[in-house]
Amino acid sequence: MSAEKNIAAFRRIAEEAFSQGKLNVLDEVCAPGLDEHQAGIEPPSVEGLKAAIVSLRGGFPDLQLTVEDVLATGDRVWARLRCRGTHRGTFMGIPPTGRTFETTAIDICRFEGGEIVEHWGVPDRLGMMEQLGLVPPPPMAPRAGQ
Repeated sequence: MSAEKNIAAFRRIAEEAFSQGKLNVLDEVCAPGLDEHQAGIEPPSVEGLKAAIVSLRGGFPDLQLTVEDVLATGDRVWARLRCRGTHRGTFMGIPPTGRTFETTAIDICRFEGGEIVEHWGVPDRLGMMEQLGLVPPPPMAPRAGQ
């Protein structure tokens, strides 16, 4: 599969599956035996990824993932995404705060035969929790000599 087609498949996950809740997209672009490496996705598979999207969209019904940078090389797609949403539903047992978050995620996908067979995702969960007011931001370090 060409780099352009791999990038298009990756974009579909961000733009259609996460941002619009179209879970069938995962069945179309991911191999049935997808090996999911993102912490917290259980089981580490297509079904686990679907469950994560349902959970995220339940807590953040206006969730939007925007691909800011993307690069394809060999059998991999690397991307930096902007993630935004408003906490309007219960998420991870936490009642809605009404606050909005905006963070960055880094994703890497490995393709075989036109399908995503492996995924690594690194979202900024701490930044999200800070922006929702669920954890305090860390103190800023004083400048040297102060």
